[in-house]
Amino acid sequence: MNKLFFRLLVLLMSLSLIGIILVQVYWFNTSFKNNDEQFKFHVKQVIGNVADKIEKQEAYSFYDKYNHYKDSTGKVPQKNDLLEFYYVQKNPKTNETIVYSNSVIAEDYNISSSFFDKRFSSERFKNFSSKRVTEIYNNKSIDKAGLQNSITPDIKIEKSGSLDILDNAQFEIFFKDIASVMPIEERITKERLHKLIKKELEQYGVKTKFEFAIYNNGAETKIRSNEFCNKEEGYSIPIFTDNEGNERYKLFVMFPHKKKFLLSELLSITILSIVFTLIILIAYTSALNQLIRQRQISEIKTDFINNMTHEFKTPIATINLALDAIKNPKIIEDKEKVYKYLQMIRDENKRMHAQVENVLRISKLEKKELDIEKESTNIEDVINDAIEHVSLILEDRGGKITSHFDAVRNCVLINEVHFTNVIVNILENAIKYTAGIPEINIYTENIKDMILIKVQDNGLGMSKVAQKRVFEKFYREHTGDIHNVKGHGLGLAYVKRIVEDHNGQVYVESEKGKGSTFIIKLPLIN
Repeated sequence: MNKLFFRLLVLLMSLSLIGIILVQVYWFNTSFKNNDEQFKFHVKQVIGNVADKIEKQEAYSFYDKYNHYKDSTGKVPQKNDLLEFYYVQKNPKTNETIVYSNSVIAEDYNISSSFFDKRFSSERFKNFSSKRVTEIYNNKSIDKAGLQNSITPDIKIEKSGSLDILDNAQFEIFFKDIASVMPIEERITKERLHKLIKKELEQYGVKTKFEFAIYNNGAETKIRSNEFCNKEEGYSIPIFTDNEGNERYKLFVMFPHKKKFLLSELLSITILSIVFTLIILIAYTSALNQLIRQRQISEIKTDFINNMTHEFKTPIATINLALDAIKNPKIIEDKEKVYKYLQMIRDENKRMHAQVENVLRISKLEKKELDIEKESTNIEDVINDAIEHVSLILEDRGGKITSHFDAVRNCVLINEVHFTNVIVNILENAIKYTAGIPEINIYTENIKDMILIKVQDNGLGMSKVAQKRVFEKFYREHTGDIHNVKGHGLGLAYVKRIVEDHNGQVYVESEKGKGSTFIIKLPLIN
């Protein structure tokens, strides 16, 4: 994959993911604000309804007392017309004249109480009523007799009744004046106010804890809930306004768990949104990680192919040269030189065969086709056998291996052949990656029911990144020249798979320029 295209793809994917998350955050904030506005609107309606009901209930209470008192006095059948209103309209189309009259009549009450007889005249207590008459005349009859003369209307409609509008106006002024001088505790109780607010809130679906209080000109009254604390965080509305429109009392309602309530309404959809966003995030991260890994593997495989090509070219060229030399009549007669060239051909052939075997071993391990029969074995014998395998290479480099077998228990269940290959691979790496004379120390020790095998060298060491990836297939740490040390990054991958198949662990401790220590943990046989 082209580097530029890969970077562009990652950038677009990242921007898309960030965009999705920002849209989700924007949606949540908008929904929360909308819920807050809706909550505010409902609360305003609730406290408005509560204020109206409180005043109406107080008015009904006064009205009931007033009617009870009025009915107990009795009425005097004396009527006085206060106002008469006439209206006349002629309709030429229907040839009719409409005469409408409306009289406002005052009726006096007879108050028998001695207290009121002494202090007030009975004429001061009145009830107002109205008499309404609608008459329809034929225009011809009016022309003959005249409207001033006594004529009989064609249609006459009479209506009478109490004048409620005057009674109500008079009553409202009366009860508000009286109520305004009463203490707030006598006008409303804390329990009744709480019940009214709770009922109204439930009707609007606002089911959360609330606190309330009534303030008198900014001062708190006794009408308050137990946990009311801050009127600045609440909603308010004037109540018990007097006849002059003065707003002496204010009702405050606050909601201590408002945010929690608003969030609870968004909880289900928010959880789903978060879950889906996390799924997308995990899928994106996984996909990106796979892309990066595939890119790295592609680069490693390219290096592997280059190395393998180089490794095979050299022995093939050597074999061809040796064969050509043997064909020379002068050389073929010289047995010593023939044996020398044959040995070169055998060594190069073994070298190519070893590389092919490494590839096949890894392939079989991954397909779980490699049969590993295990038996009880002394691990120190396996280590000594592996040391013998690398002794010629070590002698050629002038190095040495020192054993420190401190383990008291050393019997493990392993496949001797494969585990010998494991130790050989580690020892060959220790020799290969040492610039000077290789000095290798092998330690064994017991920790609980495990045996530890440590192979310590004085080689080049590894970076932190290399230590994490050294057991990956095809991985080799770059040193500027990929051919300066022969290999394909297969040996340690093989080591890891074999150790894990023996229920063990393998890891490395290293520092750049100070060598490496490979540590193998294996379970002991009880």
